[in-house]
Amino acid sequence: MNHQEELPSYSDLLARTDAPPGSSWGLFGDDDDLGTLNFLTPERRIRAASLVSSGQAYSLDLPLDAFRQPLISHRGALQHTVFGLNEFHRDDKIDNLFPQATSQIDGLRHFGHPDYGFYNGADPERLIAGDPTLGIHRYAEHGVAGRGVLLDVGRYLEHSGDPIDYTQARSIPARVLDETARHQGVNIEPGDILLLRFGWLGHRMNQMRQDAQTGKDTLSDTPLVSVGLEQSHDTAEWFWDHRVALAAADNVALEVWPATASGLSVRADTQGALPPSSHTGMLHRILIPLLGLAIGELWQLDELAEACHADRRYECMLVATPLRLPGGVGSPSNAVAIR
Repeated sequence: MNHQEELPSYSDLLARTDAPPGSSWGLFGDDDDLGTLNFLTPERRIRAASLVSSGQAYSLDLPLDAFRQPLISHRGALQHTVFGLNEFHRDDKIDNLFPQATSQIDGLRHFGHPDYGFYNGADPERLIAGDPTLGIHRYAEHGVAGRGVLLDVGRYLEHSGDPIDYTQARSIPARVLDETARHQGVNIEPGDILLLRFGWLGHRMNQMRQDAQTGKDTLSDTPLVSVGLEQSHDTAEWFWDHRVALAAADNVALEVWPATASGLSVRADTQGALPPSSHTGMLHRILIPLLGLAIGELWQLDELAEACHADRRYECMLVATPLRLPGGVGSPSNAVAIR
């Protein structure tokens, strides 16, 4: 299918019999490994460039060493060494770098669907280092540049008298995204890079700073919980029907974490073929392998949100440059918003 305006709706995808229900497999070509980044067309990049007026740039990345203790236990902390061949020279190296440990973009090989497999039916045997199949380098080659739109969900809910309690795993339904957009006076357009600010990351970083000042450790023994998007087909429908190219948030998983209250299930779960795990019920299983949605997590959005709130302008040009790592699973986002 060559014309994006002819793409089926999410409800149509759920009725597919020629591919997994709810999937976009084959719609961008049988060998596609870009997924929703196909929505970032040259025309939409030109539109994004026209949004720059002040030229002010905002980095949306945390420092690579932001978390002394990894948020996700299997992702360790990097080790940075600076050395020199003589007193007038310096080089450095990084060991133990986990590309998805801080501000990140997930590639399409990050998650497979337990019943249907990886995006576009990719052979899982090929999802190894160096093999290009679904590698993060394809995002880098295509380019991640387009119209960025910030939905400041945290500020909207506070304004509405329903502020977020960051100690709880609060689930945000898709209707709140529509409400936030209406409140801000902004429209979501096909090909947008959507930025969702919940305020979770800013709260987490404040806790870490307070611990550093007091010498206390209030976080390491506390289960990781995060506000995030509701795990439902309504959420998936919202992203697909809006033709979102990439969705990034200032939380740990885009969706609410953990997924213990999720209503989503797969046959592998219900029939006992797959043991319960932290992935059970996750929206990731739909967004990445079925729809091919590019996802960003732990993006630093507070400074940008303040600027947007100040002049009531919630759109910008956004550029991200993931690592050109052949066969990479994910990458630091290296994202900049330009207004």
